[in-house]
Amino acid sequence: MRSMATTLIDVPELASHLEDRDWAIIDCRFELADPAAGARAWALGHIPHALYADLDRDLSAPRTPLSGRHPLPEPATLAATFGRLGIDSGVQVVAYDQGPGAFAARLWWLLRWLGHVRVAVLDGGYAAWLAAGLPVSTSQETRAPRRFTALTDGAQVVSGAQLARSLEQGELARGEQLLVDARGADRFAGQNETIDPVAGHVPGARNHPFAHNTDGRGHFLAPQELRRRWQETLRGAQPSQVIAMCGSGVTACHNLLALEVAGLSGARLYAGSWSEWIRDPAHAVALGPESGR
Repeated sequence: MRSMATTLIDVPELASHLEDRDWAIIDCRFELADPAAGARAWALGHIPHALYADLDRDLSAPRTPLSGRHPLPEPATLAATFGRLGIDSGVQVVAYDQGPGAFAARLWWLLRWLGHVRVAVLDGGYAAWLAAGLPVSTSQETRAPRRFTALTDGAQVVSGAQLARSLEQGELARGEQLLVDARGADRFAGQNETIDPVAGHVPGARNHPFAHNTDGRGHFLAPQELRRRWQETLRGAQPSQVIAMCGSGVTACHNLLALEVAGLSGARLYAGSWSEWIRDPAHAVALGPESGR
């Protein structure tokens, strides 16, 4: 049985597999303020053999009046996308973005959601690849399509209705469920909301900005340091009690990846996240920093 990478992979390891056709490299660079920037960056230079996956077009469903900004795709649609990218059950997938992994982690989580665990995020991303002086390509890369079979794990996802019910029944207040928001502290507190029309956070949520998972170069912290930081946030809760959220279900996946690297498996994703939560005016909103610290 071949070994596989399931969380992070470093630049030298990826470089040693560039010509392996059972490895698929997916460029996930994206900018929320300029959605076309990632595709432009890919065209100007990318890791050899990397294909581009667009957050809005490939890794999200179309928005609706009731959805968040990046709804989960239908499993069948997502499976077709992965097949088009040349992925099947035997393929090792490596996802990367510009550096910290905020967008690459979304692809990592989506593949795992559909039952494909042979997927890792390039630690340090494209910036680390360039820093290593390795070659880049500007060619229009292609891979032969493969048949991707989805084995969706619905237990990994929490809906807005489920979260609202947990809040109403006091499960968050009693610590039976732990909602962790990956947005920066200022957005969590409602002090600097520049993306969504309503500021604040879900009452009872804790704040663990995804930037706390990485160092100053965009590399993930060592597993033991991640575990220490996450145990401070968990405060005795089990990973299986964690519901990860953010603005639109993207950087929450970075927290889920960090938990996995730290050996704290079992957390779930509220995919709609803040941008979906605020679509319903009946949903409660809290302002200010996290309480209870």
